[in-house]
Amino acid sequence: MNFASVIWIFRQKIVTLHANCILGNMTNKELYHEFCLKNSELPLFMTDWWLDAVCAGKHWDVLLSHDEQGTIQAALPYLLRKRAWMKYIVMPQQTQIGGIWLREDIANDTAKTVAVCQQFAQQLSELGLHYYYQHYAINSVAVEQMQQLGFKIKERVTYRIEDLSNLDKVIASFSKNKKRQLQKALSLHADTNLNVEDFYRFHVKCLQEQGKQISYSREFLLVLERKARRMNQCQILSICNADNEMLAAAFLVWDKQSMYYLIPCYSPSYKDSGASALLVLEAIKLARQQGVAFDFEGSMIRGVANHYKQFGSTRTLYYSVEKYYKWYFWFANAYNWLKERRMR
Repeated sequence: MNFASVIWIFRQKIVTLHANCILGNMTNKELYHEFCLKNSELPLFMTDWWLDAVCAGKHWDVLLSHDEQGTIQAALPYLLRKRAWMKYIVMPQQTQIGGIWLREDIANDTAKTVAVCQQFAQQLSELGLHYYYQHYAINSVAVEQMQQLGFKIKERVTYRIEDLSNLDKVIASFSKNKKRQLQKALSLHADTNLNVEDFYRFHVKCLQEQGKQISYSREFLLVLERKARRMNQCQILSICNADNEMLAAAFLVWDKQSMYYLIPCYSPSYKDSGASALLVLEAIKLARQQGVAFDFEGSMIRGVANHYKQFGSTRTLYYSVEKYYKWYFWFANAYNWLKERRMR
């Protein structure tokens, strides 16, 4: 870290102390709760209510950067976990992005972005971490700066349909295979009245048919659905046959930019019914009604990625940002990776 950076960080600490005096020594989390109430443009996965939901029973907090007026200009919300003596930051369940959020004027100024990232890198080092890992938003200008500061970045992939204004054009971009599946699904219908308990039971059943276990608890989903309903930012969608038997379902969430295909599930018993293709089409229609892009919420699994590509979606990169503060934490990560692989 050069001398100019040290001076800037020191200056920011003075600004933060000044901001705390103005704001009555509120905690970062309290300040962030107030900030989120006034900023509806924040990405869904970085809002306070989302973090309250997906981190229920766990500890989340936020690093903040203030301008000279005491206004938040950047934030880094995080989930802090502990195992034995080790402290680490990782992504919460069902959460696509986190990392650094920058106010637009900061993101458009390279020098200010560099300075804020240096400030956050310093604050992270002061947390006594063993490991840090977060996914940054698509087109985040902070990724390159964090790499320059010694963090490792890796490509991740999601699939998106940005323009839904012309539904006929969107459907025309589907592969022949998906169009054929939609023809098979003509006798099926969509339903938006499925309750969260039944959705969870259906997801468990679908996975059991595949010899798999569900990765989140019933309580986790109940809390998430309750908070998302309160914010009017979720919908459970199901596809049923003429006998009202459920064949597929999805838990959808959205913000002002995108709708996320967060938790889809399909019954293997009806894989030839076209239900999975109809589920995507009906979800796209809901995104169009909201006036947002449709995001398949990413997948690094080849078969799933191929399924999403066949809906005319665009392969879109975003990045994970990672740092081992203690080399031996690598072994804990390797153990968890092997454990998860055995469960697939």
